[in-house]
Amino acid sequence: MAVEDGLKKFRDIYSFIGDRLYFNRPDIDLKGERYNSALLFGLLTCLVQGKELIVGEPGLGKTTSAEYVTSLSYRVPLGLIWGSEVAGHPEQTEEKIIGRPDLGKLNRGIEAVVWSNFVQLPIKIVDEINRLPETKQSMILDGVDRGNWEYLNEMLINEEFCLFATANYQDRGTNTIVAPLLDRFDVMVESRHPGPNLSFFIGAQEDKDKVLRHPESERALQEVLADKRPYYEKLPEIEAICSRYGEYLKEELGIETPDRKERELMRARVDELPFDMDAEAFARTALAELSFCYQYGQKRSDEACEEGCHYTGYLCHAVQNCASNRLPASIQKYSKALAWFLGDDQVDIEHVRVVFPYAMAHRVRWREAYTSKRGREPREDPLPIYLAKQAVAEVFRRYNEQKEEIKNALALAFRILEGEELEPASGDHPIYAEIRKDLGRGVRD
Repeated sequence: MAVEDGLKKFRDIYSFIGDRLYFNRPDIDLKGERYNSALLFGLLTCLVQGKELIVGEPGLGKTTSAEYVTSLSYRVPLGLIWGSEVAGHPEQTEEKIIGRPDLGKLNRGIEAVVWSNFVQLPIKIVDEINRLPETKQSMILDGVDRGNWEYLNEMLINEEFCLFATANYQDRGTNTIVAPLLDRFDVMVESRHPGPNLSFFIGAQEDKDKVLRHPESERALQEVLADKRPYYEKLPEIEAICSRYGEYLKEELGIETPDRKERELMRARVDELPFDMDAEAFARTALAELSFCYQYGQKRSDEACEEGCHYTGYLCHAVQNCASNRLPASIQKYSKALAWFLGDDQVDIEHVRVVFPYAMAHRVRWREAYTSKRGREPREDPLPIYLAKQAVAEVFRRYNEQKEEIKNALALAFRILEGEELEPASGDHPIYAEIRKDLGRGVRD
């Protein structure tokens, strides 16, 4: 399969869902085209095996958008996806989410696990994740991070998987998503109201889900998942059933979808895409502002930023916590995926500017002064995404003012690390101080 064929399939999936299933308004402008963030990042999540948090009001298509993109991207019939989702509620248990003892074998003194559909399928959807109590959110931490699921003395490892979780806005029935779990999501998007005209049309299209149903494939796949054979023995049968479902989609709906080998080839192509110099320098500049602290060496949640600091005008003064190492990983893989989706040969600064706010919005805790300052400004986005977009725009403005100097400073640092006896560059931005720290000369030299 040519990589171009896979690209066409993913673009066709985007158009098919947008035209027939998930009616929406575009909210991202990128290189002369407009896209819907929930649908676009959903497809990218499937492509890079990522993790996406979808927020929004009840009934605005958070879960259904995830169901559509995963069904077509992974060739899993919609009915089986419905039966594999995990519902967030206070009474949820590990046995319902991950697996349960095989009682027949247990009565014979043999310890064995019956794994849930949620664990076995590559598609992981957790509906209303913030209704899980904080103490129970830890049950899925390791699984959603690496695809490693443990129960009793057994382990199941997903070689291919993606995670979608939905969350309503805070009300009396919701809980705080704990920081370690929140940080594991690569991106956060909002599923928005489509407007009164599209909303009225959606109300008359209640049976639109039927086009992705295929009872024959659903029954066959459920039988294989319920079989108590070792998981790895069932994988070829699972893939064969998914292929038959893919044939149905092509013959009946005219939509071609990728099989597992095609998805692997596409991911390999995405991984190969390089960052151009501007994209990499801008990303490093933004990350420096999110992690740097002149007074304490780095940002820490339990240390307050000093008033009157020379770096007050940068993001390090506006945030409470330090950016985790998962943030740059998310930015890199989603920027590469976006560049591939658009048919570009490398990641440029526009790809990074689009991805960065969605990758940082749920990870950053802003100081109250910054939130109150910008919280009442007119906006289209929910506050966390809006603040992230404004922050990235601020960094982009500062970067543009001295981008040649920053790129030269990074190039000079590389030459020093290669052994040349040179003096590192100096400048009025945290990135220069971070470069000097990396070179072992100290921030205050």
